[in-house]
Amino acid sequence: MKVLIIEDDEKVGSFLSRGLKAEGYLTLLLTDGLNAVETVKQFEPAVIVLDRMLPNLDGLVICQQLRSQKVSARILILSALSEVDERVKGLRAGADDYLGKPFHFEELLARIEALAKRSVNAEHKRQLQVADLILDLDTMRVQRAGQELNLTAKELGILELLMSNSGKVYSRERILTNVWGLNEDPLTNIVDVYLARLRKKIDDAHSVKLLHTRRGLGYAIMQE
Repeated sequence: MKVLIIEDDEKVGSFLSRGLKAEGYLTLLLTDGLNAVETVKQFEPAVIVLDRMLPNLDGLVICQQLRSQKVSARILILSALSEVDERVKGLRAGADDYLGKPFHFEELLARIEALAKRSVNAEHKRQLQVADLILDLDTMRVQRAGQELNLTAKELGILELLMSNSGKVYSRERILTNVWGLNEDPLTNIVDVYLARLRKKIDDAHSVKLLHTRRGLGYAIMQE
């Protein structure tokens, strides 16, 4: 995870850089704000620790510039100006969080961890995709080549299991356990019946087949 530190106090900046590196972050330190926007675009950090009072360019101005250019990195303003009205200014300028100086490193680290998680969640849509087959995990809608498919709850359960582990072969028994919560097939071939229905819906209209049978082993979804 990349963290860009923009801090003109070299001791504070060095302390932050060393501490975050020790926690596994990849860091880059800037000591003024003149090249901040270009550096953000090149470095592509998930989180920016931004000092409020910088030489040449104020931290709030940098924050506003980043947001005006649709930069999605999370911004944590770090400043000796910690009064309520100053924190409000920072948040209104586009910052995601605001921490006053002096600060405890553990608190700063916790705030960066929270922002980093938000950044990752924003960047990764909750969907599974194999070739042109897409399953939206929030709405449980399925599309193949842009065409929406109508699947039953059990078909969706099988599809999510196989797409979550694309290329991995699942035996009938493992599919039964994961989707039905059963260890034995009450209808002897219920898994085969549902897989046949699923194959018809996702593959029959397409030359490229995604649902594959591995004789004697089970089923897998993959693009061969």
